[in-house]
Amino acid sequence: MLRPKMYKCNLFSCSRCKDRFNTRSDLFLPTMATDCEAWLNANPVEAVDLSESGDEEPTFTENINKEVNGNWILTGSIHEARLKAKVKRRLRKNSSRDSGRGDSVSDNGDAVRSAVPPTSPKSKLNRKSRMGKGRGLPKKGGAGGKGVWGPAGVVYDEDKVDFKDPNYDAEQENCVYETVVLPLDEETFEKTITPIVQEYFEHGDANEVAELFAELNLGSMRSDVPMLAVSLSLEAKASHRELTSRLLSELCGRVLTCSDVEASFHKLLMELPDLVLDTPTAPRMVGQFIARAVADNILPKSFIDGYKGRVDCEYARAALDRAAVLLRMSRWTGLRIDNLWGSGGGQRPVNQLIKEVNLLLKEYLLSGDTVEAERCLRELEVPHFHHEFVYEAVIMVLESKGGRTLQMILQLLKCLCASTVITVDQLRRGFERVYLDMADISIDVPCAYSLLEQFVEQSFNAGVINKKLRDLCPCRGRKRFISEGDGGRLKLESY
Repeated sequence: MLRPKMYKCNLFSCSRCKDRFNTRSDLFLPTMATDCEAWLNANPVEAVDLSESGDEEPTFTENINKEVNGNWILTGSIHEARLKAKVKRRLRKNSSRDSGRGDSVSDNGDAVRSAVPPTSPKSKLNRKSRMGKGRGLPKKGGAGGKGVWGPAGVVYDEDKVDFKDPNYDAEQENCVYETVVLPLDEETFEKTITPIVQEYFEHGDANEVAELFAELNLGSMRSDVPMLAVSLSLEAKASHRELTSRLLSELCGRVLTCSDVEASFHKLLMELPDLVLDTPTAPRMVGQFIARAVADNILPKSFIDGYKGRVDCEYARAALDRAAVLLRMSRWTGLRIDNLWGSGGGQRPVNQLIKEVNLLLKEYLLSGDTVEAERCLRELEVPHFHHEFVYEAVIMVLESKGGRTLQMILQLLKCLCASTVITVDQLRRGFERVYLDMADISIDVPCAYSLLEQFVEQSFNAGVINKKLRDLCPCRGRKRFISEGDGGRLKLESY
């Protein structure tokens, strides 16, 4: 039987009772003893031995029992309450680990496991089974999550057609589904074709362009493709016009027909008055395109004859006359119309470029026109090959053995460097190539070292080359090509 509590407060811990006990102990003790004795007579209890607990000091308990002479039986109830508090504190410490187990404390201090399901918030977050069953494996073998169609490795069969389905349609079984590409209209045609043609001017792969056009649904705008390509090339370089002629020849038969090309050039002749505003030489270029198309067999030979006496526009007439003249020249003089525009800079053979550079330099030495030489060098469209131009120019100076050629070449290099046609890197590479080949050049030109030193020094004074490039100039001091008493004049007659 559990012993009930007599008072709500502890006699030795409550300040109010302690003050009362100290101030009026003569009144308090007899009264309290009388009350305890009356209660014990009404509720007999068994004595409890708490000496085995070991948590409190036995000397203190014995002293109190002797002092009250058996009447202070409430001391055991206080001690028992302290033991219950210790057990509760111990259970609270373990509640964080064992939350949800439903442990409780009985009135006698024993821990009792209750069958009530856990209600702690931490127990709700526990992913283990609350029923105590299973091995902790994922549900449905890992195929039961959201958005999962089944476990890995499962092959599904084709769905069988349910003929009793109200949405079943017998006509859908024979349907063939294909990707439909809408035809291009006038607004989207130019926006789609122009980037493809401009990109072609960069890479020059006509086969790729033909594949791109084959994927498009040109529709009625098919005949406008050659017209747009030619009009874009009129404002570009000669190499781009050559690429355009090759593109038309590649597209004819794969994407375009001969009638499409003929209709396109007819529209181009009608648009010449507008094209002349942007490109004054448009009639001559269109005539060359027509002659090239006839030579490539993508235009019939009767195309030009069909316009005789029927053309009122002077620009269209000039274009047709230009095409007729070129065709007659190819028939009589063997003019190669297939090379009418010339090859692009990156597509020309190196030997051909060297020949054109030599012809350019020889023509300049005869005319002395630096502007014309600059224009011809630009038309070569080989900025990566300008070091060859510098190399050939210096070689001409060494082989000429004259002061006029040296001054003219020096003036030409100065003008080309000032206009940035020849870059500093190309100029440096050209001079370095000459420096490396001096051993072979001196075999044909014995005074080459002295001439090179003189040209390099004058180029440095004119601001064509820098000091570092001048200091790299090789010299051979074993042979004297300059007399000290002749004022620095070269002894060319001795070698």
